[in-house]
Formats: sequence, structure tokens, C-alpha cells
Amino acid sequence: MQPAPNATVFIVDDDDSVREALAWLLRSRHLLSESYSGAEEFEAMLQRGFTPTQPCCLLLDVRMPGMSGLALFDKVVERGLAEAMPVLFLTGHADVPTAVDMVKRGAFDFCEKPFSDNALVDRIEQALAKSSSVLAARGEKQKLATRLADLTDRERDVMELVAKGLPNKLIADQLAISVRTVEVHRARVFDKMDVKSAVELANMLRAN
Repeated sequence: MQPAPNATVFIVDDDDSVREALAWLLRSRHLLSESYSGAEEFEAMLQRGFTPTQPCCLLLDVRMPGMSGLALFDKVVERGLAEAMPVLFLTGHADVPTAVDMVKRGAFDFCEKPFSDNALVDRIEQALAKSSSVLAARGEKQKLATRLADLTDRERDVMELVAKGLPNKLIADQLAISVRTVEVHRARVFDKMDVKSAVELANMLRAN
């Protein structure tokens, strides 16, 4: 899967030459990047209320002066950002066991220095694809929540019974209303939820 054209790779590394090399590599593969010289600088961006709205991932050096990559990862996790912004650790050989532990805690992966350009870009593209998938799923949930909020209490009652596969007559009996009233509410539910059938409605509710 090709990353979205507006996908961004955040690079956090205290080594100027590493940041520049990574930025050049990403440009050569038509990937956008933003570089940060330390964990504190990136955390300041997070503290300004950063929330991923476009696919992104974080290339994070394990060892840096001041706040370490591990401490920054903890803050990313605390803010609930690790799913929508997958984290790939850049690590030296001595830090591999630590990086493995971070993967168990939710990091996307780690790349040991010196890394293969192709292998690194492959993993970055996979991380961006995951970010895109997470953001799309969140968008669908938000869309569903908005549609549900637009339903009246009676429409919601009818919707729940329609989704269970009950025919209009049984719904009317259960809710003590006329079949015609059920038909009207059912039509409004289908319109507001943007579905064409009870099966489609049930699948939408089940998926979210």
C-alpha cells in the first residue's frame, strides 16, 4: 500500500548527520518528514495539542542527551498517540533488548544501526499504512456517533430491533405502535444512517 501523499515521518535524533541522511532518504522516496533535534523539542510539539489527523509515524532514537527516546515513547503512549502515530526506534546493537521490550509495550518496530535503506523505508511505509488504517477507523466511528446522535429515542428503539432482524409487525407489537409508524421510523433510520438494508445497518453497528 502506498502511503497517502500528505503522510509525514517525524524524525527525532540528536545527531544532525543522521537526521539529514534520513530526511534525504525519505525525500528520495517521495515521503515528507519533519526533524527534531531532541525529545524535548518533539514533546513541546505534543504539548501544544498535537493530534494526528493525517497518516504519520515517528522515527525515534533510543539514546539522546536529556530526555531519552524511551521517556518520550512513554509520553506518546500516555497521550494515546502510539496507534495513530506508530513508533519505530532507531537503535544501536547494545539497545536491541530495550527496543524489543518497547515493541512489547506498543512500539511498531525497531531498526538497528546501521540499517538497510530499503528495509527501513519498507517498515516506514508499513507504519504509515497502519496509521492510515487507524485514522480511517476512527473517522468511521466518529461518523457513526454523529449519525446515532441525530436519531430520536423512538428511531433508536426501532433501529435496534431492525438490526436484530425483526419484521415490522413484531417491532410494532414490541413497541406498541402501528406498523405504519414503524415503517416511517425505519425509513428515517435508513436515511439518517445512510444504509439501504437491515443487513447493512446491522453490519455497521457490529463493526463499530
